[in-house]
Amino acid sequence: MTTRMDTKLANIRAGRYKPTDFIIADAKDGDAGSGVTCAGFDHSDPAGPRPRTRSEFLDAIERLVEQDILDIMLLTVSNLELLHERGTFKNSAMKPAIRANCTTDCWAGIRNATYRQFPSRAFRAVTVSRAMTGTAQPAPGAPITGTDLGLYSVTFLNDLERDAHALEEFKRFREEAQANNFRYFYEVFNPNIEIGMTQQQLGEYLNDAILASLAGLTKAERPEFLKIPFNGPKALEELASFDSSLIVGILGGGAGTTRDTFELLSQGERYGARVALFGRKINLAELPLHLVALMRQVVDGTISPEEAVRAYHGELQTLGVKPIRPLSDDRIVTEEVLKTAAAKAA
Repeated sequence: MTTRMDTKLANIRAGRYKPTDFIIADAKDGDAGSGVTCAGFDHSDPAGPRPRTRSEFLDAIERLVEQDILDIMLLTVSNLELLHERGTFKNSAMKPAIRANCTTDCWAGIRNATYRQFPSRAFRAVTVSRAMTGTAQPAPGAPITGTDLGLYSVTFLNDLERDAHALEEFKRFREEAQANNFRYFYEVFNPNIEIGMTQQQLGEYLNDAILASLAGLTKAERPEFLKIPFNGPKALEELASFDSSLIVGILGGGAGTTRDTFELLSQGERYGARVALFGRKINLAELPLHLVALMRQVVDGTISPEEAVRAYHGELQTLGVKPIRPLSDDRIVTEEVLKTAAAKAA
């Protein structure tokens, strides 16, 4: 079955992009870098939010797949396996993907841990052939029992030895991916430690590091698209306009306010992103299904970020769900990198 993701990627690559081709993904892979807290919270209890169990987390993912608005669902191998056993993606136009590696800066969700204080290191638990076909070795032509799409993550630190090692691990992954006809998208984080750069310098550094890391790759080795932090309009526009064959996607980062969620989508699309992959912004929302529906409207241009926040709070009130923060606070842009462009658009 052709997925919406593939149809939209084909339109973007052919120069037929329109806002309805913008790809929205939910990153439900938090269990790779945390534990109990990865599942988010149930906000339906009048007594207050309650941490969800793994089973409830899988139920929530199923509801999002059934809603049929998202284009990609990013998962860990273990949860995708369980969802396939449930038949969640059977006859679905949504594309399941797996987190193919997990750099150590992703381990920040592990409670009482200190990993985030240390420079990121490459780490991978996934065997591509097992994640794709359930086999120990590549099995071209074998039925796909998992998925043929994964995310590979790199964190550049402006450190010669660490960055060279990260790129060597990236090369090993690509070789394994090609042997399995496995596709991937490329996540590049901002440094997880202070490297002495301003916001503008950081955007420039990341853009150049991404392009340099892809320069030695043939078309067959290149990623389907990027997943990167939004380092401001200038940095995003520069990267998106430099190479039309490189599809740029933005990651969601922290949960932020509901306005932050809609504003990041709006600004991302405006300045050249064609994909958004949001994790905590969806997972930690009071009403994920309602948030996703409004996200689609925002990126399609049928509603403004400000209007979407008000609509979302209207739905919270109608359903009797207590908001995490009042409307007066939730309509504020709090992420610094979004504030300037948001003020200009107001």
